[in-house]
Order: sequence, then C-alpha cells, then structure tokens
Amino acid sequence: MGASYSKSLIKLLLGIDILQPAIIKTLFEKLPEYFFENKNSDEINVPRLIVSQLKWLDRVVDGKDLTAKIMQLISIAPENLQHDIITSLPEILGDSQHTDVGKELSDLLIENTSLTVPILDVLSSLRLDPNFLLKVRQLVMDKLSSIRLEDLPVIIKFILHSITAMDALEVISELREKLDLQHCVLPSRLQASQVKLKSKGRASSSGNQESSDQSCIILLFDVIKSAIRYEKTISEAWIKAIENTASVSEHKVFDLVMLFIIYSTNTQTKKYIERVLRNKIRSGCIQEQLLQSTFSVHYLVLKDMCSSILSLAQSLLHSLDQSIISFGSLLYKYAFKFFDTYCQQEVVGALVTHICSGNEAEVDTALDVLLELVVLNPSAMMMNAVFVKGILDYLDNISPQQIRKLFCVLSTLAFSKQNEASSHIQDDMHLVIRKQLSSTVFKYKLIGIIGAVTMAGIMAADRTESCSLTQERANLSNEQCTQVTSLLQLVHSCSEQSPQASALYYDEFANLIQQEKLDPKALERVGHTICIDFQDAFVVDSCVVPEGDFPFPVKALYGLEEHNTQDGIAINLLPLLFSQDFAKDGGPVTPQESGQKLVSPLCLAPYFRLLRLCVERQHNGNLEEIDGLLDCPIFLTDLEPGEKLESMSAKERAFMCSLLFLTLNWFREIVNAFCQETSPEMKGKVLTRLKHIVELQIILEKYLAVTPDYIPPLGNFDVETLDITPHTVTAISAKIRKKGKIERKQKADGSKTSSSDTISEEKNSECDPTPSHRGQLNKEFTGKEEKTSLLLHNYHAFFRELDIEVFSILHCGLVTKFILDTEMHTENKGSRNIGFSHLQQRSAQEIVHCVFQLVTPMCNHLENIHNYFQCLAAENHGVVDGPGMKVQEYHIMSSCYQRLLQIFHGLFAWSGFSQPENQNLLYSALHVLSSRLKQGEHSQPLEELLSQSFHYLQNFHQSIPSFQCALYLIRLLMVILEKSTASTQNKEKIASLARQFLCRVWPSGDKEKSSISNDQLHALLCIYLEHTDSILKAIEEIAGVGVPELINSPKDVSSSTFPTLTRHTFVVFFRVMMAELEKTVKKIEPGTAADSQQIHEEKLLYWNMAVRDFSILINLIKVFDSHPVLHVCLKYGRLFVEAFLKQCMPLLDFSFRKHREDVLSLLETFQLDTRLLHHLCGHSKIHQDTRLTQHVPLLKKTLELLVCRVKAMLTLNNCREAFWLGNLKNRDLQGEEIKSQNSQESTADESEDDMSSQASKSKATEDGEEDEVSAGEKEQDSDESYYDSD
Repeated sequence: MGASYSKSLIKLLLGIDILQPAIIKTLFEKLPEYFFENKNSDEINVPRLIVSQLKWLDRVVDGKDLTAKIMQLISIAPENLQHDIITSLPEILGDSQHTDVGKELSDLLIENTSLTVPILDVLSSLRLDPNFLLKVRQLVMDKLSSIRLEDLPVIIKFILHSITAMDALEVISELREKLDLQHCVLPSRLQASQVKLKSKGRASSSGNQESSDQSCIILLFDVIKSAIRYEKTISEAWIKAIENTASVSEHKVFDLVMLFIIYSTNTQTKKYIERVLRNKIRSGCIQEQLLQSTFSVHYLVLKDMCSSILSLAQSLLHSLDQSIISFGSLLYKYAFKFFDTYCQQEVVGALVTHICSGNEAEVDTALDVLLELVVLNPSAMMMNAVFVKGILDYLDNISPQQIRKLFCVLSTLAFSKQNEASSHIQDDMHLVIRKQLSSTVFKYKLIGIIGAVTMAGIMAADRTESCSLTQERANLSNEQCTQVTSLLQLVHSCSEQSPQASALYYDEFANLIQQEKLDPKALERVGHTICIDFQDAFVVDSCVVPEGDFPFPVKALYGLEEHNTQDGIAINLLPLLFSQDFAKDGGPVTPQESGQKLVSPLCLAPYFRLLRLCVERQHNGNLEEIDGLLDCPIFLTDLEPGEKLESMSAKERAFMCSLLFLTLNWFREIVNAFCQETSPEMKGKVLTRLKHIVELQIILEKYLAVTPDYIPPLGNFDVETLDITPHTVTAISAKIRKKGKIERKQKADGSKTSSSDTISEEKNSECDPTPSHRGQLNKEFTGKEEKTSLLLHNYHAFFRELDIEVFSILHCGLVTKFILDTEMHTENKGSRNIGFSHLQQRSAQEIVHCVFQLVTPMCNHLENIHNYFQCLAAENHGVVDGPGMKVQEYHIMSSCYQRLLQIFHGLFAWSGFSQPENQNLLYSALHVLSSRLKQGEHSQPLEELLSQSFHYLQNFHQSIPSFQCALYLIRLLMVILEKSTASTQNKEKIASLARQFLCRVWPSGDKEKSSISNDQLHALLCIYLEHTDSILKAIEEIAGVGVPELINSPKDVSSSTFPTLTRHTFVVFFRVMMAELEKTVKKIEPGTAADSQQIHEEKLLYWNMAVRDFSILINLIKVFDSHPVLHVCLKYGRLFVEAFLKQCMPLLDFSFRKHREDVLSLLETFQLDTRLLHHLCGHSKIHQDTRLTQHVPLLKKTLELLVCRVKAMLTLNNCREAFWLGNLKNRDLQGEEIKSQNSQESTADESEDDMSSQASKSKATEDGEEDEVSAGEKEQDSDESYYDSD
C-alpha cells in the first residue's frame, strides 16, 4: 500500500471503539502542551497534526463528548489554531451534532469577532435549520460595521447565499445601509493620507497595505458579481432597493458601482437599470460629485466593465433630456480620466461615432466632451488624435457652431507645446482649410473661414501662455504671431470676392477678439487697417450729399446732433446699396466707381462689430475713438411710404425693404456697441436709437405687407446655405422669443399704434387687446395690423443678433416699459435657430450670471407696474374696464407684466439649479427677492429664502391685469415651491390663489372672442384641482354651485361664483373635472380584508363622494350636449367605471356585510350613472357620429364587466339568489326610446321592463342590493338590443 494511503497508528487506534474515548481524551490533554510551539525540528505542526487525526473517522463513539471537548479546546486555543479547529469541524463531527455545534459557534461569533470568517465558512457547510441561519445572518448584519475589510468578502458571500426570494429586498436594503462608505472608500484614502505622514520606509509598507485594501475591495465586488450572475432574485432586489431610495443624501458610491456591475453582468436587466438611472438623474438624486467619487475610488473595479459603461453612456446620450445627456457625457469623461490606454481609445472612438451620427444633440455633447478631454489630459488625447482627425472627412453634416468646436479640439492638439510631434495634424488642418477656402460653394468656404479663425485663436492663445517664460519662447511667439496674421490675411483675401463670406469672416474675427483669444501684438497689426478700411468703405462727409442716378432723393437722416458741423460724418448706405444692385443688373460702372473697390453694404454691420470690438480691446473698453458713429446720420431717403407705396414698382419696394433691413441691422449693432456706456448723454442717445429701431420696424412692416416674395439681405452669416427664405409659419416659439425683444422696445414708446401690442403671445397666450367698443371698420384695420406685425416674425433670421449686454439698459429708470424677452433665458441656449450664434458660444453659467445682474431692475419694473395697476384700480373703484382707462397704455403695461413673469418663471425653472455648483446662483437670486420684502442676513437658510421669495411674489396677485399674467404668476410660485421641502402650507396657498383667479372677473376681449384662451384656463384649473386639499369637494363646488348658476343665467352671462365659467368655457371645466376625478379615484388603494374597520369606512365614504361627483357631472350632459362634452363623457366615463371595477369593487366585497346600507346607496347612485352612459351610447348611434361611436364598444364592454363583477360580489357574500335579470331599452339623452325595426317587440319589452322595475324594488326591500343588480343586467341585455337595432 502506498504511503499516501497509509493511516497513522493514532488513526488506527481511533478506529477501535473501545479505545477511541480514552485516546481522544489523551490527545486533548496533550494538545495544550504544543499551543505555543509553532513547529518542531522536523517542521511539523503538532496541534494541527493531532486535529487532523480526528477527521473522517468511520464512527464516533461519543459525539456529544467529542463536541464538548472540541468547543472547550477552541475557547482556550490560540487564534491560529482556533481557525484550524473550526474549519475542520464539518469533517470531524457527525450530522447529529451539527445543530449543537451551530449554536455553540453562533455564541462564539458574538464573543470573538476575529473568528467570524471561519465560523461563517463552517456554518455554510453544516446542516442547519433555515431559521437558525436567518438569525445568524441577522447577527452578522448587526456586526457588519465593526468587521475588518479583509473579512468582508466572506461575510458578504454568506449573507448573499442565505438570501431567499421572500426576504431578498429586505436583506439587500439593510445590507446597502450597513455596508457604508467606510468599508470601500475610507481604507484607501486613509492609507493615502497616512503615507504622507510616515517615513519613506514605513510609507512603502503603507503603500502595500493600501494595495491590499484595494485587492480586498476587488474581491468583495467579485463575490457580489458572482452572486448576482447566478441569482436573478439578488440583482432585481438590489435594483429595487436603490430605486426605493428617495433622498439625495441616501445615495452612495456603492449604489452606482452596483448599478454598473448589474448592468454589465445581467443583460436582461439593462433596460430596467437604464430606466432607474434616468429617473434618478432627472430627480437630482445622482449628481456629478457622486459619479466622480465612484470613479476615483473604485476605478480598478469599474475598469473591467469599461465596455458596459460606454454602452450605458451611449444609451444615455440618445435621450432627449439634457440632464441625462450630461450624465452620459460625464461617464465618457471619467472613463477617459481614470481608465487605461485601451479604454481611453474606446472612449474617443465612441465619441467620434457620436459626432458622425448626424444627431445634433449627440454631436454637440460629444464635441463638448472632447474639448474637456483635450484640456484634461492633452498627452493622452494626442495618442488618439488620429481618430479625431478622421472627423474632417465628415464635415458636411456638421453645423457652424460644431465646426468651431471641432477645430478648437484639433487646433489645441496640433499646437500644444507638450506635443512637439503634432506637425502632421497641423499639415492636415492647413490642407483642409486651404481646400475649403478655395471652394466657390459658400457651405465649404464657411468651413474654411470658421476653421481658420478658430485655429488662429488657438495659436495666439498658446503664444500668450509661453511668452513670459523665456526670451527664446518670446522669439518663437513672434514667429507664431506672424503665422496668425498671415493666416487671417489668407482668409481675408479668399473671402473678399463674396460679401457673405467677407461678412462671415468679420463676424468670426470679432468673436475671436470678444473671447480675448487673439494676441495683442497680432491685434495691433490688423487693428489699424480695420479702422482705415471701415472709413474708406462706409463713412463719408455728411455735408456732401452723394450724387448719382438714384431712384430716390438721398437725404442724411437719423442724426443725433442738433446742428450739422462742417466736419460731420455720415454712413453712405443708400448709394452703396444702389451701386450693388445696379452692378447686379449689369448696368455700366461709372468712372468714380471703377477707380475703387466695390464695397457691399451687407458688410456694414459685421465690419462695425469687428471695429468696435477691436477698439474696445485695445483701449480697455473705451469707445471714444468711434463714438461719432453713434451720433452720425445715414444717407437714406424718405422712408415713410405714405400714398406712394401702391405706385412703387416691385423692384423699388424691394430696394426700400433692403434699405430698411440694413439700417435696422446698423442700429442694432450700434446699440450692441454703446449699451454699456455710463454717461447720461450716451445713455440717452442709445435710447433714441432704440426708438429709431421701433419706428423703422413699423415702416418695414408696411413695405413687407405689399412685397410678398421679397428675400432680405442676410443678417447672420454662419448659415450652411445662402438660400434662406422667410418662414411663413408664425407659431414657432424661438422666432417669437427673438422678435419679441424688439416688440417690447416698440412698447416703450406710448405714442405708437397698438399693432405691436398684439405680439406678446407665446404658444398659449393669444390675448386680443383690441377694446370691445371699437367699430367693425376699426377691427378690420386692427386685424391687418396684427397680420403685418406677425409678419415680421418670419424675418427673424435676417436681423442682427442683440448681445446679452444690451439688457443692461434695464438698469435705466427711463425705460420702465422696455422689457427684455425670453431670449436671454438660458433655455434658449439650446436652440439652434439662426441668429443665436453669439448666445450659443457662451456657457449656461455665463448667461445665468448675466441674467442675475438684471433681477434687481426687473423687480423694480415689476413693482412699478404693480403700482400702476393698483392706482388704476383705485381710480376706477375696482372696475376692471373703467371709463377713464387708457386702452393702449393698459395693454402695453399688461404685456410687460406678462413678459416679466415669464422671465422670472423661466429663470427659476432652469434645470441647472439642481447641480451643486449652481446653488450659489440660486441663493443669490432668492436673496434679491426676499430682500425686497425685508432686509435679512446673507447667511439665511434656503428654506427661509424660499418662503420669503414665495411671499414676495404672492403679493403681486392683487394687481394681476390679465388671465395670462395670473397663469404665469401661479407657475412661477409653483417653481419656487418645488425647491422647498416644506411645501404643504404653500401648496394650499397656490390652490387658494388659483381659485381666486378662477373667481375673478377678467377684462373682456372682442365681443366674438374671450380674452381667456382654453389652454390657459385648462392649465389653471388643473393647477387648482391638483393643489387643493380636497379635489372631490372642489369638483362638487364647481359642478354643484357654479354650473347651476350658469344654467339659470342668461345666454351671455357667466357663473356668479366662477366668472371664468361661461357657456364657451364649460367644456374646459367639464374636461378637467372629469379627468381629475378619474385620476383621483385611480390613486385610491383597493384595500384588503385585513385592513382595519376605520380604513374600510373612510374608503367607502371617499367612494361615495366620488360617485356623487361623477353623478353630478354625468347628468350635466342633459343640458350641455355639444359634441366635445359628449366625447369627454364617453372617454372619462369609461375610465371611471374601470377604476370603480378595479379599486372599489374589492372594497365592496368585504364591506357589504357590515355596511349593507352604505353599499346599497353607492350602487343605486352608480346604477343611474351607468344607465345614462348607456343612453349616451344610444345617442351616439342614432346620430351616427363616428367620433363618438368609436368609444362605444369599449364602454359597452366595461359596463358588461361591471354586471359580472357585481354578480361575483353577491356570490361572495352568499346573496346569489338576489341576482336578477331584466331588460333595459335603448334611449336617447332625454330618456326617449330609440325606435328600431322591432317596434312591436320593443313595446312588449318595455312593459316587461316596467314589471322588472317593480319586482326590483320589492326585492331590494328584502335583500338590499337588487336595484343595482337589476340595472346591471338590464345594461347587459341592452347591449344586445343595441346591436340588434341596426
């Protein structure tokens, strides 16, 4: 027999039953002698050898005695031997001793934490009662916070393996609470901080310890990964536990890691995890700081899941929600930052794929991420530059703004000093730019211009950074300065043949200067020529009127100087425009023209913007050198058309339109340039220019109204094609926002006509300000004015963009009526419409910061308008349409009020406030509002600021002049309310305020048209019902009080309690009440038989109220039987019956015996309602209205289900004999029978129906439930007669 199979003498002796007890006793007595001897001379561990003799014995004579001796030995043995003995227990003891040993070990587990790992290992191998293991698991869970990190993997494994489907969610929820960050985050960070405090030798050991801790963490997640891979229950419970976590502070790094692990392990749960993540991101529970901590701490764990994380990021980038897209971009960013080279390559490849996808949002996000990565880790990005460079082959589908970003990325890589081997990227970029610049197609020339100017900016920026280091670098910077100027000269020479290309170059160059990216030395080289060229091209002496064969007499107009001096200047606009148009038509060139370069008036505004920014940068914001251009007149002609408009030729009208567009764009750039001047004289001149813009706008509208096919000269040149035509649809919000800004300026002048006053609408705010007493002729004229005013919205793309700094004019007290439009709100930053390029180049934070500078003046204007309407109400003794009211002024102020509330709403609704870095901005804005109420400390808590701001804004409700303003005030208060945690009291305030607005008499519009739009009324009514403490009581008040008042009043009179409730708006009230009633009852839990008696009674009472409201509403169709009302009744009537089936019938099942009368009353009321629904089905059939009859089959089916369900309820309560069958005839809404071919049979059925009713009543007296049942069965039979009556 081989040595490996031979048994020792002790083992043989232990096999003899009579000797076994004595030998075991002797061994255990000898064993303590060797406790503290590690090994003898033969390298043999005697204690371990003795324990091994007790393993796998064929028979144990006295198991209890052996168990007792072993446990006694464990209690006195040293720790290393304790581990050996405990792990050997399953091989020593028989099955009969497992229970006793398990109890002993569980006691030991409490006493000695260091033995947790071997004990749990053994307990997993013993045959133990599941309930006992559950107690052990709970014991371990309680001690989880005190367990060492290296023991954690074994413990987590034991916990996860003991989970059952019944307790999975509970255990996982407790586990994620107990397994706090200290186990996963603190060890590595603690060690890292300790390394700095120790000597080099000890630091090395600390580093090893940190590495060991990281290994333990990796092992821990491997254990979890293994468990969720093979146990679907665990993964689902883990996701559910995270999903159920509501508070932001309760979300941990561990949660995110687990979501990533499950996402990468179980493919079936990917959609579920994506949905959970999206919801968490939207609600602000998972923020950037948490994600950054997750990657920085557990990058070794996440590195193995790189492909899954990138897959998740790709999925999130396909979302329409900006917050979710931002989270996806952060996944890419941190994956690149923390993972290895291979993963970085995958990240760049994924981003390039997004850029080439053609999806605008994806392209923007991916380019933004690349821009961040280039700054974050340029050397790593340089290794992947070849992928980014490949995007140059896919420029056709990229917008101008995206081209800027792309060339910024490539230029940063190409001209970075850290990467000297980047010349191949420079060469490729120069090749692409030269190729695009030489193209005759504007789309490609645009790419070349934007690319070249962007590259010049990066080159200059790098030179600025390195110039101060050494003289050698300074010399290099001179060379780069020459490269920059030569590159800009190349662009200038390639674009000078095309006015559009030249204008684009001027705009791009101006943007470069505005962003302070151009080196001062390079700016100095080109700045002088810019000023000279502008004077030569556009400026002439004002005293010398140009001569020529012009179609109109030339005059110097719109000068601001009271007396003309001999050395005055003027802008030579009309002659330039005429010469350009003349040249287009192929006319002869005069000798004067042939000697000089032809300059396009199209470049006037862009060139001036470039000149202004150049002067501003060179002279630190001082514009004295060019302030003469603010005063100077323009060579135009008499622009007011008068009677000659109809006699003009189409060409002459088009010429005048072009002249007006160019003049408007010149004034816009003038306002952009001088809006921030501080001297009163300059401010006054800027305001005068604003007035000129208003005047010219009114004139332009008149010309455009009679020149339908006219296409204006471009105002914005970073467009992909020159074939831009005015839009014919006026309901696009972005255009309204853009143009609305000028309309507010128009309202600044009280002497103007009211045509502009109508342009204050958004999607839901079409208020006609025309006073009701005007004659029919005046109304027709006003209608034409409205059309022409709206017409100007279609030409949005042809106006120059106003800079956000223009709104600093709001600080001026002279412009109380001048209100900025929502273009300044950051939500528009996402718009990609033409004319927002300057806005798009600023970050959201920059724009919000600019807006916050205007909160104080906007509050001033808001309070001034509030005071205006308060005084007006006092003068008219509270009468809305008082005799002394100035109609035009009233509507101007009302429109300004609405705009201000819209702006405040848009500002506080900004989604960026959910990000921690923007919390200070929110605090600042709220502090401004709260300080208007009372001066407080700057360090007030957020809740206090929100409460005071809410109170401040709420005070404006007394002066609200229009229903539109009321709706925006309510929405603004709701946005403030959403940011507060203690919102119950304020929620009631919103409900009370909404009710006040519904009960207020508002100024009326035309006789034919109400001033309240249905959409706005629908929105406010929904807000009222959603915020009131009792929806059912609110519905009962409106339907039971307001509607009867309306029914009993004359035709054109509204309800006295709810003046907003008229015969025209009834359908809105009816629809909202039905929808909210159905939504409310769906939220009622069905309840169970185990619920208390009180809960049953409360739910039964609630359902009684709900059915009573439903009954009141459903009976209104007898009076209001218009198609929209009937449609609402069919749709929501069915949904209510379905909710009754699902939510109420289970309650009636176990409430019937104890609350027989209440259930009877409920069913009797509901019976009448369902009968009326049946009549409505018959009405739809007889009128053959397909829009109504499409709802009938589903409603019929639901009514049949109700009958069956009532029958089942009776059977459950042992009342089956009470179920009785009868017939119900098809009738119309007034109760008249619908005649069919079987008229004789119908007569017989009718008499049977009467008999059935009598039998039903007598039966109800005896059984208590027959009335509803008979009605239900009649409905079932009536279905058959309904379909048979064809």
